[in-house]
Amino acid sequence: MYIMLLPAIILALIFCYAPMGGLIMAFQNYKPWLGITGSEFVGLDNFKQIFEFKESYQAIINTFIIAVSKMVLGLIFPIIIALLLNEVQNMGLKKGIQTLVYLPHFLSWVTVAGMLRDILGMDGIVNMFLSKAFGMNPIFFLGNAGMFRQIVVISDLWKGFGFGMIVYLAAISNIDQSLYEAAQIDGAGRWKQTLYVTIPCILPMVIVMATLSLGNVLNAGFDQIFNLYSPLTYSTGDIIDTYVYRQSLVNGQYSFGTAVGLFKSGVSLFLTAVAYKLAYKFAGYRIF
Repeated sequence: MYIMLLPAIILALIFCYAPMGGLIMAFQNYKPWLGITGSEFVGLDNFKQIFEFKESYQAIINTFIIAVSKMVLGLIFPIIIALLLNEVQNMGLKKGIQTLVYLPHFLSWVTVAGMLRDILGMDGIVNMFLSKAFGMNPIFFLGNAGMFRQIVVISDLWKGFGFGMIVYLAAISNIDQSLYEAAQIDGAGRWKQTLYVTIPCILPMVIVMATLSLGNVLNAGFDQIFNLYSPLTYSTGDIIDTYVYRQSLVNGQYSFGTAVGLFKSGVSLFLTAVAYKLAYKFAGYRIF
């Protein structure tokens, strides 16, 4: 078994752990022509700049708002759909709905972003409908900073809620059927069975999913934002990951971009540790 694990361990060491040596750039005034060994060491100066630039603050705020919105809706909506789908008695219809809502999970954000641009573009389906039905002028949805966060959250929910729904359907299927029989004997209808049997029984799974999602509070989705945003929506759509990308690879500020990324990783590591601690305390969930 250890031999079977060896290729995965080697790949992880090469592509996940070895690159961590580059984090020293966060403490340097890195110059590509000097390399890591020849660049000047500046201590925590790059981290101080994070709190001096308005763009850094805005990226952190945007990341937090978008990520928390995704977490909350991504927790509530799959539970509701799973509870509703559990009431469908026709197995063919149930499996069909389950498959349809799960399919978007396998689409890349490049594909989804292309679909959204066709749907929400100036000459897209939505603007054509608004123009013909209400005589409205075209709306630049993806270029409107006030609408961008809502579009991001809703599209992420559409793409990913099917996966969460599968998790909760699996939890529901493991509920002891004798509990429902006892509830029926006590005169409970379908609504009260859901309220007093189904929801309490899946609550440990809900707690696990909610607490584990805390570690992603600073992950607002680089792939999605990068394929949808533009300079017009930086004020509400620019997140830490896209900000690091622009500062590092586009503007050439490698040290500052590395510092921002390391700051985000440090906070995420702390929140992940807290999340696992809470998951073990409230739901008995543990990895090791």
